[in-house]
Amino acid sequence: MLIDSHAHLDDGRFDPDRETLIGNLKDSGIDLVINVGADLESSRAAVDLAKKHENIYAVVGVHPHSAKDLEGGDLSEIRDLLKEDKVVAIGEIGLDFYYDNSPRDIQRKWFKAQIELAKELDMPIVIHTRDAAQETFDILKEASQDGRLRCLLHCYSGSAEMAEEYLKLGFFISLGGPVTFKNARVSREVAKVVPLDRLLIETDSPYLTPEPYRGKRNEPMYVKYVAERIAKEKGVTFEEVAQTTSDNVYKFFGIQRKGQ
Repeated sequence: MLIDSHAHLDDGRFDPDRETLIGNLKDSGIDLVINVGADLESSRAAVDLAKKHENIYAVVGVHPHSAKDLEGGDLSEIRDLLKEDKVVAIGEIGLDFYYDNSPRDIQRKWFKAQIELAKELDMPIVIHTRDAAQETFDILKEASQDGRLRCLLHCYSGSAEMAEEYLKLGFFISLGGPVTFKNARVSREVAKVVPLDRLLIETDSPYLTPEPYRGKRNEPMYVKYVAERIAKEKGVTFEEVAQTTSDNVYKFFGIQRKGQ
């Protein structure tokens, strides 16, 4: 069974068939989905979805796009959400200098604040970064110096060389649909250099749909195409990728397996 380590099932594009899709996950070969917030509203929705469904877990936090909407008291609400059952990390947080939907100084402020909250509560973090690779790395490296930071680079799009630097810090790397794209040379290099025991797979549903469904709405069941491509790049079996990346989800997020 596969695990989709990053999806947004609360997105409006799932409104017509969300319950049906979640109900079919097991038959589609998906054991669990980690549903990730991007602002306070979607974080609340992620928690509600996790409460409703045994095979859904939640990550809560505020994306750099929405950092401009945060106020002083909002960190307290994030703190409260993190106390809910089945909330397993803070995310997705980080820097996005491509769209600059929030001023960069505001992005930096709330990125660092959420990192410190994660360290205080001993929670892992899930990172979004775009066009801010070096600054994101510098902030995370500095924050990790005390050995208290557990970090996952979501839908990693950086270089293989920087991936190796993140690995030295003990971080995990997640790859998604882009590794299947025809022009995905860099992502495939990353797939080759990241050891399987530090790799997660994801869809980022409903975004970044892998081949052969590129252009359509992404769904957790399509994570199998990511696993297949990684298996091909690493010269291992699909089953090995599925098993090890699933094991990594339980390890990274601290989720207890059924029966244990």
